[in-house]
Amino acid sequence: MSFAHLAASMPEVMVSLPMADGPAADFSDTPWWLSLFKTVLVFVYLLLQVVVVIWFERRVIGRMQQRPGPNRFGPFGLFQTLADGLKLMMKEDVTPKGADKVMFIIAPLMVGSLAFVSFAIIPMGGEVEMFGHTTPLQLTDTPVATLLVLAVAGVGAYGFVLAGWSSGSTYPLLGGLRSTAQVISYEIAMGLALVAVFLFAGSMSTSEIVAAQDGLWYVFPLAVSFVVYIITMVGETNRLPFDLAEGEGELGGGFHTEYSSMKFGMFFLGEYINMFTVSALAATLFLGGYYAPFGLGLINDGMFNEGYWGILWFTAKMWSFIFFYVWLRGSLPRVRYDQFMKFGWKLMIPISLTWVIVAILLRSADEGFFGEGIWPLVITMSLIFVSLITAGWLIGYRLNMADEAKAESRKVPAEIDPFADGYPVPPLPGQKLIEPKPALAPASALVVGSAHDADTITEESSEDDRG
Repeated sequence: MSFAHLAASMPEVMVSLPMADGPAADFSDTPWWLSLFKTVLVFVYLLLQVVVVIWFERRVIGRMQQRPGPNRFGPFGLFQTLADGLKLMMKEDVTPKGADKVMFIIAPLMVGSLAFVSFAIIPMGGEVEMFGHTTPLQLTDTPVATLLVLAVAGVGAYGFVLAGWSSGSTYPLLGGLRSTAQVISYEIAMGLALVAVFLFAGSMSTSEIVAAQDGLWYVFPLAVSFVVYIITMVGETNRLPFDLAEGEGELGGGFHTEYSSMKFGMFFLGEYINMFTVSALAATLFLGGYYAPFGLGLINDGMFNEGYWGILWFTAKMWSFIFFYVWLRGSLPRVRYDQFMKFGWKLMIPISLTWVIVAILLRSADEGFFGEGIWPLVITMSLIFVSLITAGWLIGYRLNMADEAKAESRKVPAEIDPFADGYPVPPLPGQKLIEPKPALAPASALVVGSAHDADTITEESSEDDRG
């Protein structure tokens, strides 16, 4: 069952919180041309973010690895991303002979274009005056706006499948299959992590979810959902340490191995736009969206929560997740594919399901009994749940390590004969070498030679004496 079917049954689950009739954002004073103008602004905003984040990632990882990073083209190397873009445009566009040319072209266009769609429902600020009209800093909103991000992520998986299949090569096909399994697996856990947010906000509208966090951000009472979402958003976007669809060591590049020029650039662009999309959604659902931090939000009756200030706070929160992405890439190695899938199906999804049940019980509790004290109860339950999960994971990890050590001790002998197979084999750590026994001379060597050989030897020795 897909998450869309699960979300469709949400109004039945939310007993005490009926769904909202419509979005909180008011678009009644927004003409079509203003919506078109805001679309262009969002497009430019995202493109500029991508240009900056590529330079930012290379500089931050360079500092982590004690090297400067790009620092030649432009001040502090700021124009290096433009040079990379020009290089991609001028490279030869090669299409494999055995490729399905139509699908080979459609796949990168699908990945690159769908990446922009999800940002349409992200509120980047409150209502502002623009060209004489009062309009929210958001393109559109619906009562089920959050599901649009999950729907677009599901459709985007088709781009990876088509790219791998249409290339007509083995490694791209394996990379496409990997990416599909990865996106589907972690999209389930991601959707379940958002269910608790829908329960507490009483809506799936992004603007209403932000409005519900005016007093308390959901990152505190819904810490479990936040942690699960952070992990799944890295797996959803194929980033290190979960970039198994692009594993250079075993797949040579993954589903886009056969792509070059701007076709490869579209995959590159889509990956970074998706990073900003999931980061923006995390800021919207858990960090109060465009609301100012707690201290600043109380100054002058919340003046920093009004007007264009929201873009500043929203961008800062979004970039905090982008730094987390870069930090992971510079710190952690790539995990094995079987470990990654086991982690998603055996840990992330069960934790999400259990936490959804806990959230439903908490949210459907009699508020007349708890009164205003329901939020401390929710926060306490979240901390207890996180502590239990952490303790269980640590215990399971130690038990697993102990089992592996026992298995290795059973498999590896204590002593080894380095010449047992006819050629020298070095010992493993902890093994001892068996001293090789001296080989006996073959029996044929002890047999006296034939009479003919003896006569020959006698004649040669007599000749030597005469000489």
